[in-house]
Amino acid sequence: MNRNDRLKQLKELRKEALLGGGQARLDAQHAKQKLSARERLDLLLDTGSFEEMGMLVTHRSTNFGLDKQKFLGDGVVTGHGTINGRTVFVFSQDFTVMGGSLSEAYAEKIVKVMDLASKVGAPVIGLNDSGGARIQEGVVSLAGYADIFLRNTLMSGVVPQISAILGPCAGGAVYSPAITDFVFMTKGTSYMFVTGPEVVKTVTHEEVTKEDLGGATAHGSKSGVSHFTCNNEIEVIEGIKNLLSFIPQNNLENPPTIPCDDPIDRADDALDTIIPENANKPYDMKNVINMVVDNGEFFEVHKDFAMNMVVGFTRMNGKPVGIVANQPAHLAGVLDIDSAVKGARFVRFCDAFNIPLLTFEDVPGFLPGTDQEWGGIIRHGAKLLYAFAEATVPRVTVITRKAYGGAYDVMNSKHIRGDINFAWPCAEIAVMGARGATEIIFRKEIAKAKDPEAALESLTDEFSERFANPYSAASRGYVDEVIEPNKTRLKVIRAFEMLENKVDSNPQKKHGNIPL
Repeated sequence: MNRNDRLKQLKELRKEALLGGGQARLDAQHAKQKLSARERLDLLLDTGSFEEMGMLVTHRSTNFGLDKQKFLGDGVVTGHGTINGRTVFVFSQDFTVMGGSLSEAYAEKIVKVMDLASKVGAPVIGLNDSGGARIQEGVVSLAGYADIFLRNTLMSGVVPQISAILGPCAGGAVYSPAITDFVFMTKGTSYMFVTGPEVVKTVTHEEVTKEDLGGATAHGSKSGVSHFTCNNEIEVIEGIKNLLSFIPQNNLENPPTIPCDDPIDRADDALDTIIPENANKPYDMKNVINMVVDNGEFFEVHKDFAMNMVVGFTRMNGKPVGIVANQPAHLAGVLDIDSAVKGARFVRFCDAFNIPLLTFEDVPGFLPGTDQEWGGIIRHGAKLLYAFAEATVPRVTVITRKAYGGAYDVMNSKHIRGDINFAWPCAEIAVMGARGATEIIFRKEIAKAKDPEAALESLTDEFSERFANPYSAASRGYVDEVIEPNKTRLKVIRAFEMLENKVDSNPQKKHGNIPL
């Protein structure tokens, strides 16, 4: 074979590899409103930046006639490229090749890019669309999953890991996305579950569809497995790009800064009146966030899950910040099992990747009830406490209204190493609400009164005047400054500027034992 023939052979092999499972299967993929593995990468990566690895890999199994079914690439496209000029490593599962099922060779391709990402210090993005393990290969396929899980774990907190679920993801395959930092799903075309509807029906006699059991809406609002619920694959890809703009390449870098045209001393007078006069009336904390951050831009995470807690990314004077906030507009902003876990996970991500934390606090306490107690609110609430307490990034808190009981301690208080703690004049920092406290403290006086209800009201007003304010906490230094609400943006930015070179550390240890 001469040189020209060899070049022609290479071109033919590449052409074959680009077709995946063949044109008919590509057409079937499009008919399901799904993009192909390569089309997804074309949209995700900067034009012309993709460098493929393992295009000519094939499986090596001969069981059950597999030796007659070989496709170049073996069902997954792997390599590296750039997003907005920053290096990323990618793998995109190809459903047109044996349903995207994972083989030994397929797993080795993914492991190779993960190992490189770890060495280089760059994010890994997995575009998942697979029927699961390649059954014909038996245990070697399962071993391949375990090889990936190990790397997901060892790389956690070292480089960002993002998963997009763009088709089926079932059985053991779900555990790789679960370990990664963020999961995106598409409505109607993606699902995740450990056991499918057929097994559920056999074991529990429940009738349930794939969508109801493990679709994007179920995991985005009920289980919290998915962080972002998107209408289509284009929305997923744009979401991944937006997410990456807030986070560093690895745990040794700082997050990327962009120029800011929003004045740091911009004062929004609407903040002065946003808190209702009646302390029991709700307001939307997202409005507070939007008025304080750069250009009102807030990239929310876990939007539809545990909505009494708001988390997400924003910028303050061009620098990325992670926000954790109670949401009075949902369940009065109480902490419960789901919101505590949601907040803890987000805090730990930000701390791992050097992203400062800004907490907006309006919390009346923990949600009471047998469901919460038996469900482990003590254990789960401790996760949020643990996450804040161990975080060493710059941490600023703004108490807008209520800061009651143990929830006050948990929400980045001064006592668990909050760096700068502000309070608005309407803040109420106390063990519990004024009425409840009055009923306990003055129980005997109220019982003896001619008009117990009137006595309760009078004593409650007296208690509120004395304790339902930020000044007792400020007098002890638990609050660094009571600020005018419209000055919040300026105060927070100056605090973060002061904290920019903060150095803090935890005791030397292998790792802590978070109350999982």
